[in-house]
Amino acid sequence: EAQALARVLPRLALEARQAAAQVALGIHGRRRAGPGESFWQFRPFTSGEPADRIDWRRSARDDRLYVREREWETASTYWIWIDCSASMGYVSSMALAPKRDRALVLGLAMADLLVRGGERVGLLGVTSPISSHAIIHRFVEALLAADHTHAADMPEAQPPGPRDRVLLFGDFIVEAPAFARRLERLTMRGAPGVCVEIRDPAESLFPFAGETEFIGPEGGERWVVGDADVMGEAYRNRLAAHEAALREACLGRGWSFMKHGTAQPANTGLLSLAMLLEHGVAAMGGR
Repeated sequence: EAQALARVLPRLALEARQAAAQVALGIHGRRRAGPGESFWQFRPFTSGEPADRIDWRRSARDDRLYVREREWETASTYWIWIDCSASMGYVSSMALAPKRDRALVLGLAMADLLVRGGERVGLLGVTSPISSHAIIHRFVEALLAADHTHAADMPEAQPPGPRDRVLLFGDFIVEAPAFARRLERLTMRGAPGVCVEIRDPAESLFPFAGETEFIGPEGGERWVVGDADVMGEAYRNRLAAHEAALREACLGRGWSFMKHGTAQPANTGLLSLAMLLEHGVAAMGGR
């Protein structure tokens, strides 16, 4: 697994940089007045405010007094976790990339976008949060050095603080009650976040028919089915119920649940996540 990851990570890092550049839309444009240094806007002076807040140069151009407001610049800390377990290596002929590769691209690109917005980002359970223009490179080095021998389906790190935010990228092929318990522990200090489910189109559509042999990605178990088409509807119903349970577990803890299929380009999922952070998770923490 480590050797396979080492072969693909340089290419995925480049893909992540390209995706981030395409989606760099200022996702942290939630500017508001605060104790920062960057100019935000002028506004009319209000009676009762300290006179030393007046911008006399701007006021001289008009018959009103104006105050120079500065932007709130308190950075948030985001924690990113990327599932590198065996099931994430699955890829069908209908997909553009394996699930693991897509999760890595989305996670690395999102880290780049967050740093561009002035935030600090860390790999949950792997690195400390940093704010560096070379964050993709730094994260790639950390991922290469990490032990992926027994990669878990859900993070096992210490729960982040209430003002932190968490982004999980994985297929979440884990029993719903176990998922809920792990999420409860991860959120015990109140950190909001997003679970980004990465799904291969074959996993969603189940386009199999006739005699088919299925091989378990984790343990290598083999299962031969006489006519796979017969079980298609039952499979899709069970998957829908599973995803509904995951979504319910997320919403019950103030999180968001987002789906991304590997038949779509990476920048499509990245843009959707950026918009979700802008209008969803960002508001939960009351930044």
